[in-house]
Amino acid sequence: MVFGWVKKKEEEKSIEEIPQNKEILLADVPKIISKIGELRKSQTLNEINGLRNSTEPLIKDLIKIGNALEKDNLNIDDIDKHLAIIVVRGKKQVIDMIKKDVISLPKISSFDDAEKLNSVLSLILKKVGDVLGRQTRVIHIFAKKYASQLKENLEVMNANRSEINKILKNYDSTKSLSDEINDAIKQIKNLSNLHEEKLQKITDANENAKSTQEKINDIQNSIDHIKSSEDYKKYLDLKNTLNKFATQKSKIKDQINTQFTKISRPLSRYEYASSLDKDEKNILSILVTEPFDVLSFDNKDSIIVILENVRKGVSSGSISVKDVDKTFSQITELEESLDGFIKQVLEYNEKYQEMKNNVNFLMPDNLGSLEDDLEKNTLLFDEYRLKSKTFQDEIDEIDSKIPELVSKIEQKLRQFSNTRYTVLLSQN
Repeated sequence: MVFGWVKKKEEEKSIEEIPQNKEILLADVPKIISKIGELRKSQTLNEINGLRNSTEPLIKDLIKIGNALEKDNLNIDDIDKHLAIIVVRGKKQVIDMIKKDVISLPKISSFDDAEKLNSVLSLILKKVGDVLGRQTRVIHIFAKKYASQLKENLEVMNANRSEINKILKNYDSTKSLSDEINDAIKQIKNLSNLHEEKLQKITDANENAKSTQEKINDIQNSIDHIKSSEDYKKYLDLKNTLNKFATQKSKIKDQINTQFTKISRPLSRYEYASSLDKDEKNILSILVTEPFDVLSFDNKDSIIVILENVRKGVSSGSISVKDVDKTFSQITELEESLDGFIKQVLEYNEKYQEMKNNVNFLMPDNLGSLEDDLEKNTLLFDEYRLKSKTFQDEIDEIDSKIPELVSKIEQKLRQFSNTRYTVLLSQN
């Protein structure tokens, strides 16, 4: 037997069986597979019920054979006594098996009944097959008139059981197809919802970007307004002058460093061996590395003390130098130049601080905060634009998956139905 909805053999196809083409909405697919599924369920149960009804008489025949065999002595009086024992034992096993295991088949009203029928019939055939397999010689030699009938019955029952099993598998395959289609529909629905969520996020990101751009424009206008003012031009001119003036510091430092470098060796050695107080030690340490930073009238006495202590150390030999007289001369020269260096440093620092104060006074109060806001909002704008692009990339990926799922649904519907469906996501 063959399902009416199972793919037919090529030779059974006719012109009328050419697949029809039909467009349907995705929303209608569940109704279609449900309708076809119910039809196939009904057809499946009808065919299995037909097989059950054609098998049940064979079950009764087996029971009749068992009853007849029980009454038949198989002419055991005419055979060897030892052989007769084997025949009687074999006959009893066959009869006991039929009485115990060959039972009426369950009636079919649901798929649970169909599954039970398949299980019961399979068990009957196994039990009968096992016993008849063990007693095959007894049956074929001493019960020939039953052997042929048993063989015919069992062949038909096995064929029917195979057909029932095949029909159930076909229906399971159909049900699996239905589940796969429904699962694909669910995926499309989830992706469509996700698509809408991403679209809303793009809208939000673009609106935020637009709002941020407006802020950037306002801030930039405010900055441009400030930078176009006369006060700002004065500020820039004075700042430029300050920067140029700051280069004089390097010239002064070079003059000072040149003089201190001449005694850098003994000065460095004295730094490690000195017993100065904390303030003087700090001054000494800076004198070795950056004398410009400690040259002041407040520190002059401490610097003189340090230089004289170096002189004493050289004189006593605790600080070794190549040329003692030359070192003394360089220390003296540095002490004589000290007032001039301090005055240079003082004049530079006072002039620089005065110019810096003027620059700070002319600098617009809110320019710095405006430039900070401009930088923050520019970064925020770039972040919104990046989010919008990321969401769009995710939407593009979603949009590439949905057609694949629709194609998958169409292919599975083609296995599910003789109609070739084209699935539309919407009526537009």
